Amino acid sequence: MKIALLGYGRMGKTIEQIALQRGHTIVLKVDENTESYDINKADIAIDFSIPVVAFNNISNCLNNNVPVVSGTTGWLNKFNNAKELCQQKNGGFIYASNFSLGVNIFFELNEYLAKMMRNLKQYQISMEEIHHTKKLDAPSGTAITLAEGIIKNSDKESWALTVTNNTTEIPIVAKRIDDVPGTHSVEYKSDVDTIDIKHTAHSRDGFALGAVIAAEWLVDKKGVFTMKDVLGI
Repeated sequence: MKIALLGYGRMGKTIEQIALQRGHTIVLKVDENTESYDINKADIAIDFSIPVVAFNNISNCLNNNVPVVSGTTGWLNKFNNAKELCQQKNGGFIYASNFSLGVNIFFELNEYLAKMMRNLKQYQISMEEIHHTKKLDAPSGTAITLAEGIIKNSDKESWALTVTNNTTEIPIVAKRIDDVPGTHSVEYKSDVDTIDIKHTAHSRDGFALGAVIAAEWLVDKKGVFTMKDVLGI
C-alpha cells in the first residue's frame, strides 16, 4: 500500500517503521510544518496528528476518496460529523482510541467485569491512566473508552477527573510521566478486598502495528468501522 502519515511524531515514526517492515510504502509525511500536500498520492491515510487538525485531516481524506484510519484523540466532539461525511462520500473510516490488540481485549474484559460488578454496591470503582508528558489530552481516549464501557454496563452515568461524592461518577486519575507509553487500570474496592485489572504497554509498537493492520483491513471497504470489526471480536 501507499500510505500517507498524517502526523509524524513518535507514533508516526513508529508506524512508518512497521509499515516498511510489512512491505508498504510511505508516500506522504505530514506534520505541523507541512503547508500543503496531495492526499491523492496515497492508497490510504493513517492519522496520528493532534486534536486541532485531526478532523480536517480526516475530512480531506474522505472528500478525496482516500480511506483513513485515525488514532488521534481529543477531537471527538466532531466524530459524528466525520461519520456523516464518510457515509455521504461512501468512504472508508476507522477510528479507535487505541489500536493495540491487547488493549482491545482489555476493553472487552472491562465490560464483562462491569456487568459482573453491577449489583455489588459495596465496591467503589475508580480508574487511573498514565502516559508520557507530551500527551496533550487528559484523560486519554483509552481511559474514556474504558469509562464508557463501564457506564454502558452499570449504573454509573459519567466520569470525572476529580474525586467527588457523586456515586454516579467514575473518578479518573490522569498522570503524565516521561516516556510512559500507556498504562490503564480499573479498580473495584470494598472494605474487605480489591479487584483490579490493568494493561501496561511496554512500547508504542503494539499501537503502531494495530494501526497498520487496521489500514490493511480497511482497503477497498466502505463504511465506518471499529477495531472490533478489524479483529473480529
